[in-house]
Amino acid sequence: QLQASGGGLVQAGGSLRLSCAASGRTTSSLTMGWFRQAPGKERELVAVIRWSGGSTSYADSVKGRFTISRDNAKIAVYLQMNYLKPEDTAVYYCAARSGHPRWPATEYDAWGQGTLVTVSS
Repeated sequence: QLQASGGGLVQAGGSLRLSCAASGRTTSSLTMGWFRQAPGKERELVAVIRWSGGSTSYADSVKGRFTISRDNAKIAVYLQMNYLKPEDTAVYYCAARSGHPRWPATEYDAWGQGTLVTVSS
């Protein structure tokens, strides 16, 4: 089970930090990611982290602005979002899968409830 939090309204250029706590999940072979879905658009992966080793990958649209990280003790993942743009406005979801990172949303078997991020211009 995943519990996401931290969304809100922010002006362009501002920052937000999203959090996602995982329960009932072991960290061996765990991959966690943050997806987002804007109105009328498909859900897209913006950042992913492989629990073992901590390797990360990002969508081109957020590279250099977003950072995904994990907390081993809490089994939690975070998304630090800086220099936010209006086009970052979306519902953000955390997701988990067992195995290596994959980009399609269909590869993830657990989802948080979504948290809305709104960036005003």
